Amino acid sequence: QVQLVESGGGLVQAGGSLRLSCAASERIASINTMGWFRQAPGKQRELVATMSSGGRTSYADSVKGRFAISRDKITVYLQMNSLKPEDTAVYYCNLEAPGVTSWGQGIQVTVSS
Repeated sequence: QVQLVESGGGLVQAGGSLRLSCAASERIASINTMGWFRQAPGKQRELVATMSSGGRTSYADSVKGRFAISRDKITVYLQMNSLKPEDTAVYYCNLEAPGVTSWGQGIQVTVSS
């Protein structure tokens, strides 16, 4: 099973920026999507942004215009700008491929007001 390793989280003030990275442990011949989800305390995990193998992106309405997803081979990035306290959550990397669903261990992002 492919492993996903996230990095780049931390504490930032409102209005600041962070860049998350997620590297897969191996190349996969056919990746459907790579992306990011998040889960805040007491809430369900929700989609933040995904990118298909063809480069099509999808964003949650709450992050459109502030976050940008990009990908370089087996690494996916999430550039987060104009961060708000409501963006505070554990962020999870996700990879979907035929017969494969992988999640990262999660990384904390905390935005202070």
